[in-house]
Formats: sequence, structure tokens, C-alpha cells
Amino acid sequence: MLRRLFAECLGTSFLVGAAVGAAHMGSLLGAAPALGLLAGSLATGAILFVLITVLGPVSGAHLNPAVTLAFRARGDISTGASGLYVAAQIVGGVVGVWVVHAMFGEPILQVSSSARDGAHLALAEGIATFGLLLTIFGGLKARPEAVPALVGLYIMAAYWFTASTSFANPAVTIARILTDSAAGIAPHSAPGWIAGQLIATAIAAVLLPRLFNEE
Repeated sequence: MLRRLFAECLGTSFLVGAAVGAAHMGSLLGAAPALGLLAGSLATGAILFVLITVLGPVSGAHLNPAVTLAFRARGDISTGASGLYVAAQIVGGVVGVWVVHAMFGEPILQVSSSARDGAHLALAEGIATFGLLLTIFGGLKARPEAVPALVGLYIMAAYWFTASTSFANPAVTIARILTDSAAGIAPHSAPGWIAGQLIATAIAAVLLPRLFNEE
């Protein structure tokens, strides 16, 4: 279990580091907003492919409380283990943000001032999260070996077709509260996003097993 928890913590740290680090690098290079979004989508999609490929055999490479809770609903992981996974993912996300700040010579401790309020953004996060779970469980049903590529490609696409740029991950959302960069989200905005993510997870837990049931 310690090995699995370390994999979840380390993987989520690199995932958040890629998303936040790409945003920092884009700002540092003076990239236009569209180019910065492109860089973020490419970095995040690429790191997901790598992380799921190398950490999948260790912990399943959930890297996301929504994914862990969906697997718990399927009975693939125990309640105790799922709680530990979620804690490891949140810790890993926070560490990832702090490491990015250290690499770019910025204050380690920050709080985002980027307000991202509105029901439409919570809806976007719900759609992004449902689509991610659809991709994972559909991939596991159809072509398990393709899941790393499928997830990476989905997130790259969702950066662009969702109004929220697809956090689709409560641990990532919590971590991004702690960076006052283009990747950040203000503390008062985060609960709505997390609510959208968790509601979508509950819906997916009900619908997706029926969609992909062999019977």
C-alpha cells in the first residue's frame, strides 16, 4: 500500500507540475493566451500518457479523486484504500505546485486571485469529468492497452472544448488554489468546480457500468 500511495502522490505531483509549469513557462515567454492554452494542453496530455503507462502497473495511476471514487463505486478498490488514495493525490498536487514555484524562483506559498465563478463553469467541469470517466472505463472495456493514450488525448481536447479548460480533478483543483498564476483558481471559486466534478462522478458511477455491461 505504501508503494501504491507513493505512486499516486508522485504521479499527481508531476501531473499538476506539468499543467502549472506550462502556464508559468508560457507567461515567462510572453505567449499569447491561445498559445499558452495550447502549450498547457500538450504538456498535460503528454505527461498523462507517460504517468499512466509507467504508474498504472503500480497503483492503477488514478491520479484523480474522481477516478478513485468511480473505481470505488465499481467495487474495484476498498473504502479505506480509496480514502488513502485521495489523500495521497491531494498531497501530491500541493507538492507539485510548490515545486513549480521553486523551479521558477517564485514565492512557494501563494493563493490564487483568479476568480472563475459561475454555474456554467461548474457545468463545464462536470462535463469534463464525465467525459474523462467515459474515456477511462470505455477504454478499459474496449482496449485496455490504449488507455494512457486515450486519456492524454481526451484531456488535450477537453482543454479546448470546455469553458473551464478541463481541470476534471478535485486534487488538481485544490492544488491550483495555491498558485497565483494563469493556472490558478481563487479559493471561493473552487467549491463550485469540485461540486461539478463530484456530481459528474456520481452520475458516471450509475450510467457507465450499464453502458459497458457485456450483458
